[in-house]
Amino acid sequence: MNVMFLKTHKTASSTVMNILFRFAEKHNLTLALPAGQNYHLGYPHRFKGQFVEGFKTMGQSYNIMCNHMRFNLPEVQKVMPNTTTYFSILRDPVSLMESSYAYNKFFTPAFRRSKDVNEFLASPWTYYNMSEHTNNVHARNYMWFDFGYDNNAMDTEDYVQSVIAEIEQAFQLMLLTDYFDESMVLLKNTLGWELDDVVYFKLNSRSQDTIKSMTPESKEKVKEWCSLDWKLYQHFNRTFWKRIQETIGLEKLDQQVNLLRMRQKELMELCLLDPVPIDKTKIKDKKLQPFQSGRANILGYNLKEGMANETLRTCLRLITPELQYMSYLYARQFPEKKRKSTAFPLWRR
Repeated sequence: MNVMFLKTHKTASSTVMNILFRFAEKHNLTLALPAGQNYHLGYPHRFKGQFVEGFKTMGQSYNIMCNHMRFNLPEVQKVMPNTTTYFSILRDPVSLMESSYAYNKFFTPAFRRSKDVNEFLASPWTYYNMSEHTNNVHARNYMWFDFGYDNNAMDTEDYVQSVIAEIEQAFQLMLLTDYFDESMVLLKNTLGWELDDVVYFKLNSRSQDTIKSMTPESKEKVKEWCSLDWKLYQHFNRTFWKRIQETIGLEKLDQQVNLLRMRQKELMELCLLDPVPIDKTKIKDKKLQPFQSGRANILGYNLKEGMANETLRTCLRLITPELQYMSYLYARQFPEKKRKSTAFPLWRR
């Protein structure tokens, strides 16, 4: 089983990454993890094989690649075997913009200069400077950039169609954040996995009070300002439902989505002290606090006490934030190397 997941930004990709980390751990698979103290694969630079720990000696012997990167197919092919399934996830650019603004508010010059997302979108060129290129990628055609393309490129029909054709050639599957449960069913069926492999608790989500409502004008403006992302999303939204019709059918899809939600509810009742994600200040185990960024208040979980070891391990894997989980898997895969700086909860073996 060889899988390459292009982890796009602000698309629920941390939850997908948790699914892949759990699968890798369960089946003792080799992960293409960032080298040294890094937490992503060279982002925002285009990916190179040397960004992966052990690449020089291990070559194409990795099973799963899923950390943030800027996609570069020829270099990825040096790391991943020829039998690899490539997939990614896209999100409606309107909600993506709101999320990106909150999360990157203090890093991105175009966002820093504006009061809020509506002010930015009312007149984006007032705040957006093309000379600050990689610092501003969060503010325009963010997904287009993650796929390795120029997020400031001219939107012409020929160019857009050629890029979409290249992406379709490279990726066997495209999921949608906006239909996440349906996407997990499609992923499970495509890879031939079990239901428990794709069950999840939402990770890296924000508190409701940090979500800014966008005006109708702002929502329309995103489609124009991020027109490359908008066309990318529209295309793969169409192919997603076509794929569902051809492989599963809507009736069976509904049944499988219900099974997934029932299993998720069962595990939440088994594992969690609170029925919903909670504020970072209320997380008892500090090693389970998620990374915080910008104006976003990233939520986490508390586990119930007194669980049997096996149950505790299952539950911990579901709630461990990505940086801690990655640090743990890095230490496990490369015991001789210096550990990454993020401390992780040790689950008893």
